[in-house]
Amino acid sequence: MTSPESREPQPPASRRIAQALRSAIESGELRAGAKLPSERALAEQYGTARNTAREAVRLLSEQGLVRAEHGRGVFVREPQRLFRFGSDRYSLKNRESGLTPFRLEAKKQGKTARIDVVSIANEAPPADVAERLGVPGDVASVVHRENHYYADEEPVQIVSTYLRWSEAEGTLLTQPKTGPNGIYGRLEDLGHVMTTIRDEITARMPSPHETAVLGLSPGVPVLEVLHTSFDQDGEAFEVSRYVHRADVTGLKYDLPVQ
Repeated sequence: MTSPESREPQPPASRRIAQALRSAIESGELRAGAKLPSERALAEQYGTARNTAREAVRLLSEQGLVRAEHGRGVFVREPQRLFRFGSDRYSLKNRESGLTPFRLEAKKQGKTARIDVVSIANEAPPADVAERLGVPGDVASVVHRENHYYADEEPVQIVSTYLRWSEAEGTLLTQPKTGPNGIYGRLEDLGHVMTTIRDEITARMPSPHETAVLGLSPGVPVLEVLHTSFDQDGEAFEVSRYVHRADVTGLKYDLPVQ
C-alpha cells in the first residue's frame, strides 16, 4: 500500500539543486569566496537541463547567498553585513571624530567608504517629508540631496536628505562639500543641535531606480529607514530616507528600557 508521504509532490529540480548548494554553503563545504560549478557542470551533476541549473543559481542569488561577477562566474557571498548603528551613529563622541556616520561605521567594520553626491535640487518634497518638516508639499520648499553610498566599492545604500529651503538657501548645505562634520555641522551653525532622532523602518521591494543603482538581483528587497532629526526645542529640522540593500545590511540598536 502506498503511504501518504510517497504521494506528496516533489519540489522542482531547481529547488532541490538550490537546497543542496545551500546546505553545502551552510556546512562550510562551499566557503565564502568559493566559486560555484558552472551551469553546465551543475546540469550534468544533477541530470537536468542547463535552464534548471540556472534557475537554482538564481534562487540562491535571491536568498543573498551568492553573487555573480560578469565574465568570472558565481561566488559564495561573504556572510558579513554592514551594520547601521542606529542608536550610536549620531552621538557627540562620534561627531567629534570629524567623520560622517557612514564613514565611521564603515571604518569600524573594516570597510572603505565612498559617497557620491549625485544631485542637489530645490524641489517639492514627498508628502511624508513635508509632514515631518512642516513645509508645503506643493511648492519647492526643500533642498533634496541624493547620495549613493559604497562599501569596498559595492553599492549598499541610497540616501535622500531633505532640509528646509528657507534655511539651506545660500549656505554650504546646497553644495557637494559641506565642510567639517558634514550637514550636521552646518545645521548646528544654524542653531539646530540634534538631541532626539526617530527612525521608521520598513521592508519593501525596490523601485526600478533603486534596483539599478544598488545592483540588486531579482527578488532582493530593501530596508527603508525614514530618519527624522529633532533639535533642542523638539523641532524636526532634517529628514533622510535611507534605502539599504537587505542582503548586505544589518540594523543594530542599543536602547535603554524606561
